[in-house]
Amino acid sequence: MIEVGNRAINFCLPNQDEVEICLRDLKGKWVVLYFYPKDNTPGCTTEACGFAKSLPDFEKINAVVIGISPDSPKKHRNFIEKKDLKITLLSDEEKKVLSDYGVWQLKKMYGREYMGVVRTTYLIDPKGNVAKRWDKVKVKNHVNEVKQALNELC
Repeated sequence: MIEVGNRAINFCLPNQDEVEICLRDLKGKWVVLYFYPKDNTPGCTTEACGFAKSLPDFEKINAVVIGISPDSPKKHRNFIEKKDLKITLLSDEEKKVLSDYGVWQLKKMYGREYMGVVRTTYLIDPKGNVAKRWDKVKVKNHVNEVKQALNELC
């Protein structure tokens, strides 16, 4: 995991339209970078819809919202169209960025161990440094927590 105050690791990944998006291109803006396990699952849908609904609030304070999961650009496109999302979703099928940000971890469910994404959100300041991090995010009220932190930091 990248500690608060440290520089965010640059990356370039394809979005839902297979257009490459790089973190360095977002310099000068606040970036809400949220990592989630899988498109079209209950928790991930709630989180994505919450961020999408609040997008105007984030845009008012020069913030962009980007979600990253190991799903393909095609799956992201389907998710966006199905749920009418207005946010950018990036595909990390090779799990490099997920690993670099420390969110690709060993998980355990029903006694079975497997590698997966631990739901995490990073708030990156306009200079490219991590201003805040939420680990093992609980979806309920998370978007409001991020908005509140952003309003306090701006």
